[in-house]
Amino acid sequence: MISEIAAKTILSAVPQPDPWFGLRYSMNLYRGCQHQCIYCDSRSTCYGIENFSDILVKANAIELLRRELPRRRVKGTIGTGSMHDPYMPLEAERRLTRRALEAIAEHRFPVHVITKSDLVVRDADVLSGISAVYAAVSFTITTADDSLAARLEPGAPSVSRRLRGMEALSGRGVLVGVVLMPILPFLEDTEGNIRAIVTRAHQAGAAYIVPAFGMTLRDRQRDYYYAQLDCLFPGLRKRYEQRFGDRYSCGVPNAHRLEECFRSVCADRGLAIRMPVYPAPSAEQLSLF
Repeated sequence: MISEIAAKTILSAVPQPDPWFGLRYSMNLYRGCQHQCIYCDSRSTCYGIENFSDILVKANAIELLRRELPRRRVKGTIGTGSMHDPYMPLEAERRLTRRALEAIAEHRFPVHVITKSDLVVRDADVLSGISAVYAAVSFTITTADDSLAARLEPGAPSVSRRLRGMEALSGRGVLVGVVLMPILPFLEDTEGNIRAIVTRAHQAGAAYIVPAFGMTLRDRQRDYYYAQLDCLFPGLRKRYEQRFGDRYSCGVPNAHRLEECFRSVCADRGLAIRMPVYPAPSAEQLSLF
């Protein structure tokens, strides 16, 4: 189901410092997500989204954004893609992300987009313009195998399409990279998978890869994930229950070995393992280079 809601605000301050992406503000134009990844943490009760399959469109988002941007005194990076994918299929019709980027460009704010969709290439013109300040697009890739990805992320474009999108944006001068998370225990935690992702991302023009060797599991997220495992990978749920119990943070059993492999392959290809971020005015932020 798709419906419209009126939001009260559109930019939220991010607690500082942000060690992952250097964000100062987050922006969610939709609630819920059509990509329906079986592992998504946003299903957790704490986020207050009753049914993650229902998509809520913040109909007044652009009006709010144009009102709020001039009031933000600190020109910090605006991140989008944490609670939904800003380029889910609905965006092709609604164009909220496109219009938000246009407003951000007018006010000369930096931006970081996280997505699993090559639809982002549609907005290469706006993103390349924002790049004069700072624009980064991170593609979430957790497996190099298109067939496995189709089972884990049933509504998202294939990994191959994401990599082609990355290559297209890189060719337009946009900073691009990979969010290598989550890595699902017993499904994606092999050196072969990590090597393949790094190699293909490098070939597509990635400048960085930000990893996390594991996943989160809590309340409704765990229930949904385990139900999907029962359908897609019968018997695997038991291994999770035995290994992790009720733990929230579930690192892959071979995390140390995978991280060593990851660092080695990235070093060989000259890929950064921390994201180059916009140099915010306060000293605690990372520098751009």
